[in-house]
Amino acid sequence: MCREIYFPVLTNPSIYCSPRFPGGIFFDTPPVQLWIPLRSQKKGMLKSMTGFGRVEKSIGEKTFQVDIKALNGKQFELQLKLPAFLKPFEFDIRKILSENLLRGTVDCMISLKDTGNAKPVTINTDLARAYYKPLADLSKELNLDPSSILSTLVKLPEVITPSSDTLTDQEWKEFAAVLGSAVEELDRHRQDEGKSLEADLRLRITNILAQQEEVIKLEPQRQQKIREGITRLLEENVGKENYDANRLEQELIYYIEKIDISEEQVRLRNHCDYFITLLSDDDNSKGKKLSFILQEIGREINTTGSKAYDSTIQKCVVMMKDELEKAKEQVLNVL
Repeated sequence: MCREIYFPVLTNPSIYCSPRFPGGIFFDTPPVQLWIPLRSQKKGMLKSMTGFGRVEKSIGEKTFQVDIKALNGKQFELQLKLPAFLKPFEFDIRKILSENLLRGTVDCMISLKDTGNAKPVTINTDLARAYYKPLADLSKELNLDPSSILSTLVKLPEVITPSSDTLTDQEWKEFAAVLGSAVEELDRHRQDEGKSLEADLRLRITNILAQQEEVIKLEPQRQQKIREGITRLLEENVGKENYDANRLEQELIYYIEKIDISEEQVRLRNHCDYFITLLSDDDNSKGKKLSFILQEIGREINTTGSKAYDSTIQKCVVMMKDELEKAKEQVLNVL
């Protein structure tokens, strides 16, 4: 079927919000209406990449079932299974899914359920022959009765299809709404799981900041321990009267400045604050940004550990790293 789809600019007065579908908009330009759900109805909500949506609806004499499952993924990857008569609309279906689901490994299965109405059918003989040879070879290899091959062939996908199944422009418009409803159902699952993810991520960052407070409290004691340790080492090996106290003071100041961790603590605090702020940002897809911030948090924690030279501070660093790894695992699930 020859079709054209128009995508008018936002100034086009033919675009209007539909009261029937508050979560989406219609591109109302002849000859096709393409429904596309909005990407988010709630601002500032964290969403998971995982979710599931299922919608079943009859359009004329056809009953469609749409199942969409989304899992974690760095980019948008789509596995689409649909009946042969929907192949002309495959590009539009992929476009709707990619523009609204944004990221993740998505598995979408669209099936036509049997309504019990008798219809003319077409047998795809070429496909049946292609199926037959490997089935016959397998039957011979396993010493099975080959008489049942025909009954198996007719059950295989696309071998027998309704000959008159096509979608009119009106039916396509209604099916696009069904697809959009399945996307919205999946999106609701993503939002529900996103609430748990956000609570856990906030807890991890709060725990990191709590350990940082302990590090800040221990910092003056750490410097004093380093000063006393170096002085005691010189007295034991050189003698108290055999070194220049003024020169020692200069060297101590230089050494303590090199292992100072105050700048790392300032940056660590800023990164954590930005992470918490970004959790409430209006951006729907912020998993990658959160992951980048966690990398920066990790750098500051690692630098703190390498400069610490203090067992108590090292324990705090280990605790921060543990919380950071848990946060990284959770961010992998964030849209």
